[in-house]
Amino acid sequence: MWWVVAVVTAVVLVATYVTWTAGRVDRLHARAAAAYSALDAQLVRRAATAVELGERAGLADLPPTAKAAITARADERELAENDLTHALREVRPAADAPEEIHESLRAAAAASRRVALARQVHSDLVRDARAIRRRPMVRVLRLCRHHPEPHFFDIDDPTLELSD
Repeated sequence: MWWVVAVVTAVVLVATYVTWTAGRVDRLHARAAAAYSALDAQLVRRAATAVELGERAGLADLPPTAKAAITARADERELAENDLTHALREVRPAADAPEEIHESLRAAAAASRRVALARQVHSDLVRDARAIRRRPMVRVLRLCRHHPEPHFFDIDDPTLELSD
């Protein structure tokens, strides 16, 4: 009779562990999707700041580059964001430029820092979600079948150096 209790206990423990792992898989994928949404929002804010900076500073190439980053298709998004990062790095206002241009440049630098932070959070969550997808039990039981595999958003470090 003791073996029945042992088998039932083992089944309950395995079922509890599988349920907990399935919940963790769902939570990690949901957090990775939310982190991508937050990253996307920060990228859009940075592009809007870049458009404003370009218009205030009279830079002809910055607003189109920023608008291209906003309207890029998903498969072209990383390249467009890299182009925007490079364009923002090239902005060097003159020392006697109006204060509003320096203010816009500081806003672009702050937006770039927020993009870098959002990208780091997203990368950490994607790494964790991919790690749990590789576990043998998750693969055998197909616990990820309802979730697309999350992908990294690989762009150059978007932080800007200010020369104030």
